[in-house]
Amino acid sequence: MPTLYIFSGLPGTGKTTLSQALAKQISAVYVRIDTIEQAMRDLCAIDVQSEGYCLAYRIATDNLRLGISVVADSCNPIELTRSQWEKVALESDSRYVNIETICSDGSEHRNRIETRSSSIPGLILPTWQDVENREFQPWSRNRIVINTSGTSEMVCFDRLLSSLSDMQA
Repeated sequence: MPTLYIFSGLPGTGKTTLSQALAKQISAVYVRIDTIEQAMRDLCAIDVQSEGYCLAYRIATDNLRLGISVVADSCNPIELTRSQWEKVALESDSRYVNIETICSDGSEHRNRIETRSSSIPGLILPTWQDVENREFQPWSRNRIVINTSGTSEMVCFDRLLSSLSDMQA
């Protein structure tokens, strides 16, 4: 049965690093909201609101219905988007796993935001102020939480794989 791995977290918490590593490890389709939204800005010259998520839901649905697991990489900051991702999985007869990345050390998180560069041409990364002001609703669902603070990418990825394995046991 295919699985939709639904990543969420503020910018700079490590979700793209972990979601890309997972997609590669399990040979899943990788869907990144930032890539979709920037392409829409570049190609259609529009002010993107929810369109990027809506397009990502459709891409994920197509692949899940083909029996291919999908890794969704997005901030996924509100209850509405979280519910919609789960709906995509359920309507595609697929499982889903919610995964939240956090960086509990504020100074480390800020340093990541202020020193990173974009891997998507044209994408303007958020400032630390943008991250601090971003709406991010508290979770009301079960999820795997990976705290990336003070930990290497490999250790975080191993924790993620271990948590996923524990869920299947």
